[in-house]
Amino acid sequence: MPNYRRSATLRPMSDLSNKHIVLGLSGGIACYKAAELCRALVKQGATVQVVMTEAAAQFVTPVTMQALSNQTVYVSQWDSREPNNMAHINLTRNAHAILVAPASADFMAKLLHGRADDLLSLMCLARPQDTVPLLLAPAMNKEMWAHPATQRNMSQLRQDGAIVLGVGQGDQACGEVGDGRMLEPDELLYELTALFQPKVLQGKKILISAGPTYEAMDPVRGITNLSSGKMGFALARAAHEAGASVQLVAGPVSLSTPYGVARTDVRSALEMHAAVMAQVERADIFIATAAVADWRPAQAATEKIKKGSEGLPSFEWVENPDILADVAAHPRSQAGDLYCVGFAAETQYLQAQAQAKRERKGVPLMIGNLGPATFGQDDNALLVIDEQGAKELPRAAKLILARQLLADIALRISSKTKGQV
Repeated sequence: MPNYRRSATLRPMSDLSNKHIVLGLSGGIACYKAAELCRALVKQGATVQVVMTEAAAQFVTPVTMQALSNQTVYVSQWDSREPNNMAHINLTRNAHAILVAPASADFMAKLLHGRADDLLSLMCLARPQDTVPLLLAPAMNKEMWAHPATQRNMSQLRQDGAIVLGVGQGDQACGEVGDGRMLEPDELLYELTALFQPKVLQGKKILISAGPTYEAMDPVRGITNLSSGKMGFALARAAHEAGASVQLVAGPVSLSTPYGVARTDVRSALEMHAAVMAQVERADIFIATAAVADWRPAQAATEKIKKGSEGLPSFEWVENPDILADVAAHPRSQAGDLYCVGFAAETQYLQAQAQAKRERKGVPLMIGNLGPATFGQDDNALLVIDEQGAKELPRAAKLILARQLLADIALRISSKTKGQV
């Protein structure tokens, strides 16, 4: 059985440990974000080599970037600190990726034509394309972003193998509002982290339910539970990292939507049931992490129920629909086109209770955990239960467990597709 005690020595994971990232800065006001990004990369365990254009040095100084990266910053291809005077070669040969953030319209046009008149463009051109991916984070005015030449250039850069990231929308330094803002540092950090995750679910469509439900008793009171939604949100992020298109149906939680994930917010079990069933036709995998209330008051009071001399209020209770069982009974699930995974949050006899729930719901896979040991926590321990028995995923951060679980699911689906047992 897993050890469900909280671990006092559990440390935050470092997704980019042992990764060497070359961070390039071309000219643009978004260079101020690159400073924060550099610091975040270092905190995640990466070593960061900063290479700047002369224009970038007008917006943020090499001294700033050197202090944040703890590495010598390069600006000129004529830098004599390299013994062979080949910084454009030396700086990329041990890199795991090059991220240019910001990538200006001018710099991307230069890359498109293979021009290499400064160190950063020369380095991008000279990198080993098979082993060092190039990521570009555009940053420019909304009119520059929308210009047909910019859009053509980005399309061709993608065809040439560069990973051109999206842009944000909002206030711009020029005073205008629109598309073209560079992604925020946390979004760029996510893009780099996702780059190194195996794309085991590439092209798959995954539907995930997460969090608690809330069943109203009156306008201010209701029945709910302690589920935080963190496991479901971790699975949504990990699924997107793994290449899937992700639809997340979330009960009332205080969590930010994982980057790249589509989210539908619901409150009650009935709302969650409707939202999930509306997505079933488009999903390849359904993962039911939500802690759904089994019952609800048949009729919620329209006004706050007051204390009185008549004793405790009484309610007629009705059973909520069984979301997982209904999805498992769907024709697509029965035909093998939709793979269903359930979660069982128990308080005792975990394996027996979860195995019984798996059989009762009619799903191939049930994930067991002890609710009091995981609700609201950043880490967890899981039992992966199928018809052959159970295996343990030891306590770890929920994102780590999510990646492990999705890799297991991907393997099961692949084996099923190949006709293996």
